[in-house]
Amino acid sequence: MKNLWKCCVFLIAALALGCNQASAEKRVALVIGNGSYAHKAELANPPHDAEDVAAALKRTDFEVILATNLGQTDMQDAVIRFSRAAKNADVAIFYYSGHAMQFNGVNYLMPVDAKLDDEADLKRFARVDDIMSDLQQAKNLRILVLDSCRDNPFTESLKRSARGLSLRQGLSKVDAPLGTIVSFSTQAGQTADDGQGRNSPYSAAFVKHIEQPKEIGEVFRDISADVYATSSKTQLPELSLSIVGKFYLNGPVSITVTAPAQAAPGDPCSSAETHWKAAEAIGTVAAYEDHLARFPACTFASLAKARIDGLKQKTARVSPTDGPSNPKTGAGKFDGEWDVNIACPPAGKASLLAKGLTGDPANTTNRAKSGSPYAFTVDAQFDGSSGTGKRNELRPCDLKFAKR
Repeated sequence: MKNLWKCCVFLIAALALGCNQASAEKRVALVIGNGSYAHKAELANPPHDAEDVAAALKRTDFEVILATNLGQTDMQDAVIRFSRAAKNADVAIFYYSGHAMQFNGVNYLMPVDAKLDDEADLKRFARVDDIMSDLQQAKNLRILVLDSCRDNPFTESLKRSARGLSLRQGLSKVDAPLGTIVSFSTQAGQTADDGQGRNSPYSAAFVKHIEQPKEIGEVFRDISADVYATSSKTQLPELSLSIVGKFYLNGPVSITVTAPAQAAPGDPCSSAETHWKAAEAIGTVAAYEDHLARFPACTFASLAKARIDGLKQKTARVSPTDGPSNPKTGAGKFDGEWDVNIACPPAGKASLLAKGLTGDPANTTNRAKSGSPYAFTVDAQFDGSSGTGKRNELRPCDLKFAKR
């Protein structure tokens, strides 16, 4: 199979450390707390739940749409606004605290002006399935949280009009699509406690744990464990995770390169990789020479030599006494234009480092997602107008270079 990839090949390349992936993410959230119901008993906690959850998410770099006590029209407007924001988001969260119900296997969220005489009035409610569809527009991670499995205030109305359909308490289970986390405040088909303080038990646990610098799956498992413990083991949140890889809402801001640990007496190369990453991050002749002095017979020794030679050649090429290279007149030491970004003598060998982004997943190792970063080294040789090389990592591949 032809391997389709586009990259730049350099004799000199630095490993990007100290850059947190999350810093470039666009994060959006819609947080709703409905408590002041016009036709049913009020709920005291949801507006406070929404305010505290929104504050925690803002501290976690989310652009938050906060809304409380929404009627039908305002609730529709908030969901539409969120849907538009999710289109350009990397991470999206929908958090709802308030009354909700299921009917015929479909979950509905209740606006505060909800009035339900029969099932036709459910069209005035917000369908959870529609909100899940909006969430799926986010690129990397989607989270749906419903702190709303309270008693259905419209059970009697529906019983009179449902024509024999069985009514279940709580909410119907929602399976998480790929890249999604779904969390209910209690198990599907069960009801949750409103709590006695400012927040419900679930919202209190969410605010407590969501800012922790842990992997997101672990964060939600901690939330569930907290609710279970504080409810004396009577309320266990429903949690469905379908994520590949690890995601952090609050990870380290940067990666600090520390001195390598002492090598074991019988393995002088045990710390070579750690030190090599540090040397690549610094990217100076002195750093590579230090690596070569410490690990002269280890994996990255030859690459360190190539880095040193390349940096010295680069310095020589831009020296004021040599003048700039000119491919038109032949001045300087430039040897022509190549399909690869590389400077070399008319004949010789080189160790190359290729870095780039993957294309079609069908043509990549392990079918990596399009746009995934990759890197590998190549041992190459040139004869003036062409060159060949072999890739050292991943699948064995032969490379051919042609002079323009």
